[in-house]
Amino acid sequence: MTKTPHDRWAIAAMCAGLGLTVIAMVIPYVDRATTQLLADHIRAGYPAYTRTRVDSAVSTYLVLLSVIGALGVAAWLWTAWAVHAGKRWARPAATAMFVLGAGVALTGLLTRDSSGDTGLPASLGWAGTAPCLAGGLAVTMLWRRPRRA
Repeated sequence: MTKTPHDRWAIAAMCAGLGLTVIAMVIPYVDRATTQLLADHIRAGYPAYTRTRVDSAVSTYLVLLSVIGALGVAAWLWTAWAVHAGKRWARPAATAMFVLGAGVALTGLLTRDSSGDTGLPASLGWAGTAPCLAGGLAVTMLWRRPRRA
């Protein structure tokens, strides 16, 4: 059972982060079926690529983003369970997961490929950083000291 109201708020933030992670995982698939922003971004960076090669690059990104997203979902579930169970190592583990997740998100947002442009279009890169907001809130709530009565 959770010990403090801060723990309950942290778990709520983790649930929000889990939802944002799932949304961030789905967005590239919706993009592929509709606007094809990722394909256009790759085509703009590599104008000599054939349609087949662009489709292959998009598929590779989808696999990569899906694996990262699945690992993120597992991390959210694991840390929420640890906080809920009152594990002593929950706060440092949640902090480590936040730092790791923020690092991965910023890498996706900022890394430039050989074309000189970022690997992901900005909108997909920013979507990947959205769960970090919930993670930052959760970590902040976990490290807050309870008010004395």
